[in-house]
Amino acid sequence: MAHTKAQGAVKGNRDSRAKRLGVKIYGGQKVEAGNIIIRQKGTKFKPGKNVDMGKDYTLFSLTSGVVKFKTLLGKKFVEVVNG
Repeated sequence: MAHTKAQGAVKGNRDSRAKRLGVKIYGGQKVEAGNIIIRQKGTKFKPGKNVDMGKDYTLFSLTSGVVKFKTLLGKKFVEVVNG
């Protein structure tokens, strides 16, 4: 006779949902104002020209243009240039 009631699955068989982080629009691709460019935890990439950062470190475009990635003094920046 079973000593625990039927539960369907093991207690420890749970996991959190993936957060879908990462680059959403790559360098050279066109972007509209307000489009999300990168979702990230912390500032792996920093906002450059025409890019702003949300409170959850999401980088998004302020204007329409073309996405450009660049590195200055070991720091990675994302900017949107008119193209």
